[in-house]
Formats: sequence, C-alpha cells, structure tokens
Amino acid sequence: MNTIGRTTANWIILGLTLTFLIGPFLIIILAGASDTEFLAFPPQGLTLRWYAKVFTVESFRASFMLSMGLAIFGTLLALVLGVPAAYALNRYDLPGAETVRTIVAAPIIVPGIIVGLALLRYVVVPLDVTVTMALFMAHTALVLPYAVRVVSSSMHNLRGDMEEAAVLLGCSRFQAFTKVVLPNIRGGVLAAFILGFVTSFNQVPVSLFLSGPGVRTLPIDMLAYMEITFDPSVAALSALLAFMSLAIVFVAERLLGFSRYV
Repeated sequence: MNTIGRTTANWIILGLTLTFLIGPFLIIILAGASDTEFLAFPPQGLTLRWYAKVFTVESFRASFMLSMGLAIFGTLLALVLGVPAAYALNRYDLPGAETVRTIVAAPIIVPGIIVGLALLRYVVVPLDVTVTMALFMAHTALVLPYAVRVVSSSMHNLRGDMEEAAVLLGCSRFQAFTKVVLPNIRGGVLAAFILGFVTSFNQVPVSLFLSGPGVRTLPIDMLAYMEITFDPSVAALSALLAFMSLAIVFVAERLLGFSRYV
C-alpha cells in the first residue's frame, strides 16, 4: 500500500473511531432538543424547552443535590483515608503491602452490582443504617481505590530524601509531611478528587441497591423518571451532565495535567 493509501486508511479508521465515541453523545444532545412530546431521533424540529424543563423538575433538583453532596464529601473522606494509606504504602516496607493494595482495589475489580448487594445484605440491613448514610459509605468505598492509586502514583515520583532533609533540619514527621510532601503531591491529590467526584456522581449499580423511598441519586432518579415519562427531558439532562463532566476533566487537564495521574 502506498503512502496515500495508508494515509487514507488512517483517516477512515480515525473517523470511524470518533464516530463510535462521539456519535452517542451527539444523538443524546439532538434527542434532548427534539420538538416533540416523546423521545425521538432524528429530532423533529429543534427546541430548548426540554433543557429548560430539567431545572423545573423537583425530583431532579433534590437528587442532584444529593449526588453532589455524596460526590464531594465522599471523595473528601476517601482522600482523608487514602492519602495516609498511599504514603504508608510508598514510604514503608509494610508486611502484606501487596495484599493491602489488592483489598483496596477490590471495589474497582468487583462488579458494582455485587458490591451494592453485599453492602445491603451485610452492612445496611444488619446495622439498620439510614439510606443516606448507606449511600455515603458506599460512595466513599468506591472512590477510595482511586484516591490511593492516584496519590500513590504522585508519591512515587517524589524523592524521599526531600522529606528526610526536612526531618534532619528539625521538622517532625508530621511537619515534614504537611510542609514538604503534601505541597509536592497536591496535583495528584486534586486529580484524585476530580476522578473520584466524577466516578461517584455517575455511579449507578451500587446506588441502585442502596437508594430508598424519597432518597435517590440523580442517575437512579433519571431511571425512575423514564419508567413513567418518555419525554426528551431525560436526554437533555444526560447531555447537561455529560457537558459538566467534560468541563471538569478539561479544566483539570489544563490546570493540573490530569492525564499524568490517571
């Protein structure tokens, strides 16, 4: 195959790949703008009224706030637990460190349906945990592996002698961590927060098992809404959430070099 033929083949493959990746996103955007009373594609006329309606649905507003709270505070708690864990795993020769890494990664490896069912059966029901607390515990557990792995990657690139120098100059171990280690891994910590936030906010399988009457995350509320209504507002909301996630990742990449950590 000559050079022109290879170039043409490469462009065709690239076009097909982009169509596969971006096509569903474009379909959702256009379906949410369809000027019909039902979800349809290709759209029959264009309107923004379904995008406007999203903000008037009370259940969407309530579930959005719940999802935001779970994503923010669940990720913060995961970082509070994950940063010291990543520090210990990288700085000390701990017995069973590989086993600990495997256990921490379990929520990623195990399917979400199994995690949700296990939490419901062996934690929520026996301990009579409230729905909100159960969701908070689950989302924290799901985000923790990302916190440990991303921060570990950042810690791995930090020279250990910098911390030792701070200790020799009179700092305690805690002071050396807060004044030397933490400022140098802040990019990794912020990257872990963003990755955890996006993962938690869009979580479906675990939330499906742990949601209860009147307490549902936004993805679960969208599923419930589609059971009784088939208008384009769900497509419009999906497009808005996709834009939000893309904006977060884009800003993180521009400011932090997000791809270096994930």
